[in-house]
Parts: sequence; C-alpha cells; structure tokens
Amino acid sequence: MLTDILRELAATGTTLVAVSKTHSAERVLDIYRQGQRIFGENRAQEMLEKYEALPKDIEWHLIGHLQTNKVKFIAPFVRIIHSVDSLKLLEEIDKQAVKNNRVIDCLLQFHIANEESKFGFDEAGAHDMLSGDIFPLLKNVRICGVMGMATFTDDLEQVQSEFRDLKTIFERLRREFFRDAPYFREISMGMSGDWRIAIEEGSTMVRIGSLIFGERN
Repeated sequence: MLTDILRELAATGTTLVAVSKTHSAERVLDIYRQGQRIFGENRAQEMLEKYEALPKDIEWHLIGHLQTNKVKFIAPFVRIIHSVDSLKLLEEIDKQAVKNNRVIDCLLQFHIANEESKFGFDEAGAHDMLSGDIFPLLKNVRICGVMGMATFTDDLEQVQSEFRDLKTIFERLRREFFRDAPYFREISMGMSGDWRIAIEEGSTMVRIGSLIFGERN
C-alpha cells in the first residue's frame, strides 16, 4: 500500500506524512525500511519517545493539538508543527526555538470543518495575529502555510468544499502577508479517507495513517 500511495503522490509532487500515532517504534521502523522518512505524531511525549528510539534521519511532524507546556519536549528536533492555533502557542514555540538556536517551521491550523471539536483559527483571527504587533517580533518561527481537517462525513461534496475554503484562505494570506516569502507554500490537508480529494483541491501535504499502518492500537 505504501508503494502505491507514494507512486500516486510522486506524480503530483505531494508530500506524504505517515501518521504513526499510537503505533510502536518497531512498526515505524518497518515503514522506515520501506523508504518512508517523514512521520507525523499527535502527542509531543510520544514523538519524543520515538525520536529517541529511531534513526535520526527521520523528519518528525507534530500534527495534533499542541499544549504550550509540551513544546519544550520537541523543540530541539521537530521539523514542522502543523497545528499552530493561537498566538500564545506561536510565542512559546518561538521561545523554545531561541533556546535551541533554531528556527522552527509552522503551519497555521484553520477550523474548516462543521464540527465543534476541531481546533484552529478562523480567517479573521489569523489576520489579526499576522497584522498585530507581536508577530513581527517572533524571529525563530517561520510560517510556511496552512493546515486543516475536513468534516468526518460521507458527503464528499462537503469535504471538497471545505478543502477549497482552506486553499482560498492560503491564497489570501499569501497575497496579503507572504507575497515575498517563497517558503509560504504548504497546504496540509487530506487524510486516509479523503487524501485524493485534498490533492485535487491543492494539498501539498497529506497525513495518512490507517492506510499505511492499519487501524490504531
């Protein structure tokens, strides 16, 4: 399955984040040995444990809701944080990045689903943050794009519409705030059940777990 997914993604230039949450380090190593190097985790502590146990050429992406008091655990090594949903969190990431003499790449998470349980900015909130006084002072974070999760539904037209909304938000932010920032190019959307729709709507990163690892432990 991994080979088939990678073949499809290669044709579109889309990055695969293999979502390894709840799966053992040994299972991650199995997928690593098949050539996958980018893995996504939901919890900082679980990511840290796997980072310490697994090869150091793995690129770790934090894709789940991140509490500010957990940033310090992953700041030394995380490649990109997909789930920045507040200025407070971004400030803490910047603080920990300074301590580790790093610039940490981040995506702004947007609430695009018709579900209250999802985290994320609305477009007005992100606009206020990016145009405010504090954001320009954060020199050790780099906003590289956006992330969102569609509603968990069988209505594929709704999913497509939500992904299209996220692409529109990305384009507006790029025009207004990141026109001269070539690194602002990532749209992280699409999971095991809807990744092909996400690619059709402009995704540059898909987060696929169960299709690769099987059902969660």
